Amino acid sequence: MKIKRIEHVAIAVDDLDAFTGILRDKLGLTLEYSEVFPQYQTKMAMFPVGETYLEVIQATSPVADTARWIAEKGQGLYHICLEVDDINVALAELKEKGVKLLDEAPRAGHANTRIAFLDPQSTSDVLIELVEMPAAPSSEHLAGHAAD
Repeated sequence: MKIKRIEHVAIAVDDLDAFTGILRDKLGLTLEYSEVFPQYQTKMAMFPVGETYLEVIQATSPVADTARWIAEKGQGLYHICLEVDDINVALAELKEKGVKLLDEAPRAGHANTRIAFLDPQSTSDVLIELVEMPAAPSSEHLAGHAAD
């Protein structure tokens, strides 16, 4: 398994618009795109910082994983996302090393990526996401998603 870079650092918030306003208006960051994920009951916004991103996530339902996280731990750092070359190989290698997986197989992620989460019980209570980027960026990603 080769980790290529930190793809993003995710921040869980109660109010996506308020926090993205801080990033934009106070810190001068530019919103690259935003997405809504009905299947995960979340919406998110991506702000590039160098070769990585700050991902801001808000639950759209009180039963979403992000909402439960905030209820238990408060707003703040949610997870770190590491880009890998081949997510299937990475998951198999980690499983062989005894790492518990929240996702046994990759699932759909932001900007047509494939993602999987490791069980925080195996990572000192830190939620880690793995991501495999698409072979070629989607035209939707290149054009940007509709920003809220």
